[in-house]
Amino acid sequence: MFNHKYRYFFILLLSVGTFAGTVLCQVYHYFDIEIQWYYALATITAITLGTWESNRLLDLFIKKRFSKARHRPSTMALFFMGGNFLATAITVIVVWFVGMILHRYSISESLIPLKLNLIYAWLANLLFHLMKTVYYYFSEYRNKLLEAEELKRMSAQAELQLIKSQLNPHFLFNNLNVLSTLVLQNNAEANRFIEEFSRLYRYILQNQHKELVELETELHYINPYVFLLEKRFADGLKINVNIPPGYGRFLIIPAAIQMLIENAIKHNVVSRSKPLFIDIHANGNNTIVVSNNLQAKQYVEGSTGIGLQNIMKRYQAVSNREVIIDTDERQFKVILPLINVN
Repeated sequence: MFNHKYRYFFILLLSVGTFAGTVLCQVYHYFDIEIQWYYALATITAITLGTWESNRLLDLFIKKRFSKARHRPSTMALFFMGGNFLATAITVIVVWFVGMILHRYSISESLIPLKLNLIYAWLANLLFHLMKTVYYYFSEYRNKLLEAEELKRMSAQAELQLIKSQLNPHFLFNNLNVLSTLVLQNNAEANRFIEEFSRLYRYILQNQHKELVELETELHYINPYVFLLEKRFADGLKINVNIPPGYGRFLIIPAAIQMLIENAIKHNVVSRSKPLFIDIHANGNNTIVVSNNLQAKQYVEGSTGIGLQNIMKRYQAVSNREVIIDTDERQFKVILPLINVN
């Protein structure tokens, strides 16, 4: 603190303020001290400057000599007493020079000004040390707060990477099941599915380290996949995507919509007699709603529950907005926030 770049401005401000206070309180008249105003102001300024600079030099000495223990209460008390001693010596020299050299006062005439200036020097020294203590503990508090925030950020990033690491096996497992079905059916769309699947997986690999992607990019890789799913399930699956172009610049978790589509297909009956309808549309409050009619399977083979949990945890890690799940007897709805980063 004693090396602050604005310290001389503060010293001048304190000196002028103190002098103004002595004038307003008529200290010189009350104690019968005859001195010109500029000598009085110069005396106060010299004492203030000397007290500050002596503490600054003493602070440098303590930093070198007591580097590991300079903020202990005993060291700080020693620093304060040393500052008081130096302030006393400087005050005696300044008052002696102004009073007895410049004004030819006797020792008795200089005694009262000396007492008043000593009181001021001790109070100024106390003020400086209180300021230094507050400055130190405030800096420590700020540093600890920044360290805590950094640890929190690192913890969130580590958790996010752990969650993301679950995505690739989950995506691969589900889509290989789709490909296996198409191949067993000798479906002519199998080759196209392989091509689109490779595009999708390349997209996942390219964006796995990203926390967010543009919705426009997400939809570009979702639409071919939706087409192939509808081909596979024929009349048993209908997926409607209705998102206006104006929403394309919003950000979303990578592969979030694709995983919700997978989740709906995996947990619900999909057949001609009981078709599954999946609706994806933009809401007016900057959200994407993915909903499907609820016709839950009694048993879901190989279900790990990773998909929806993955999306929720990733949203929680990268933003202060949460994924909302709204379900009733007829419909299952997931509301994904769209993130707008300026």
